[in-house]
Amino acid sequence: MYEFEDLRVLVQAKSPLILIETYEELRALALIKRLAVNLMRPVFQWTITDGLQRTDRESSPQAFNIEPAQLLAQIKGTRVPGIYVLCDFHPFLNEPRHIRFIKEIAQAHERLGHTLILLSYALDTPPELARLSYRFQLSLPGEQQIRQMIGEAADKYSREHGQLVEMAPADVSALVHNLVGLTFDEARRLAYKAVADDGAITAADLPRINQARLSMLQSGGTLSQIVDTKNLDDVIGLTNLKRWLLQRQHAFRQNGMDTPKGILLTGVQGSGKSLTAKAIAGAWAIPLLRLDMAALYNKYIGETEKNLSQALAQADAMAPCVLWIDEIEKGLAGGDNDNGVTRRILGTLLTWMAERNKPVFLVATANNIDILAPELLRKGRFDEIFFVDLPDSGQIKALLALHLQRRQLNLSDAELDQCVALAQGFSGAELEQAVVSASYRMHTDGGGFSQDHLLAELNETQPLSVVMAERISSLRRWAQQRCVMA
Repeated sequence: MYEFEDLRVLVQAKSPLILIETYEELRALALIKRLAVNLMRPVFQWTITDGLQRTDRESSPQAFNIEPAQLLAQIKGTRVPGIYVLCDFHPFLNEPRHIRFIKEIAQAHERLGHTLILLSYALDTPPELARLSYRFQLSLPGEQQIRQMIGEAADKYSREHGQLVEMAPADVSALVHNLVGLTFDEARRLAYKAVADDGAITAADLPRINQARLSMLQSGGTLSQIVDTKNLDDVIGLTNLKRWLLQRQHAFRQNGMDTPKGILLTGVQGSGKSLTAKAIAGAWAIPLLRLDMAALYNKYIGETEKNLSQALAQADAMAPCVLWIDEIEKGLAGGDNDNGVTRRILGTLLTWMAERNKPVFLVATANNIDILAPELLRKGRFDEIFFVDLPDSGQIKALLALHLQRRQLNLSDAELDQCVALAQGFSGAELEQAVVSASYRMHTDGGGFSQDHLLAELNETQPLSVVMAERISSLRRWAQQRCVMA
């Protein structure tokens, strides 16, 4: 109802050129046809395949004006005011003659009374038409409308298969939550997919629905969904960070004025920063999207920033979600010879961080935080900056026990304590690799697993804290004054 009134006001306000970007062409055409009947004005639709055709009554296509220049010349010469919908006209907006025709039709609106509507999935407005055009956006379905679509999908499935669909209220609410932000057509298709997969709506449907949802919004490989999420219980230690996240989980779900925006995780390599990003998404039961900074870069001027803008817009469309930027410094630490691309990428990211109003929780990880721009680190960009340090003795023991258990290898508490003494200074990733190597050693020896296998690997491994002792010490000193200990 609201979108009908908004479009009617635009037309009655004598807007000469209206731009509608949408994938729902049929829905937009139905809305325009309804408006034309309401205003008692003729409405015409043009396509490159059929030419011009009047759509508010029965008529045949005019194939002689298929060519854009002929079409625009005919509209300019027509004296009866009408609404002209040009479908997928965007490829022809690069031609100066077409731009001039449209400009002259728009400027003659008081005399001719024509309203041009450009309808396409994407429209870049030429500068000559920017001040003459008005953008109109179709509304997205609300939660109540999506809930109704799910009910209709369940009814359709029941009629087709002769059985009722199992739908727990909590699972339906979760599905509704995950379909918000899609168009009517997209939400309707995914609602039926959730039902048709197994004749029920369950929590197991959500990962599949989110993957299908992301594929609809795909950004050429810069954004991907991580299905293998974890839980906070899978993260050993990091007590302060876990407490911080639990305190903010409810506020994030409510998406109010003070919705948590995100965190920056820095620390020693292999200390669990990436695992933490996966655990946040798993604990909050929302999709995890990974932004590949390396895939953003394009040799053509402006394309890199456009790739980032599209990826961020798609993250907004997937909300609520966690957006994970791994090793963010590698994408934002360009040199002096990159023609300013790094600065423009940073500007695009900072603008999005400041202005976004969708529940997208940003988790950025960095190993070399000192090379990041100061404006990214100032208070307000991230809710908090956490430092993930090397595990202490208790955490080392828990990590060794966890990795041994996953491989069905057993050691007693006393044996583990002896291993912990040798494992001081090891990161979580190094501890896991030590267990893996110990299992290889066991298979080579041909016997059962023993403490000696693990002790031998720990003895022969030089952890990063030893190999790069000066750098790690410097990083820890830097973090003590500037970060919250995770």
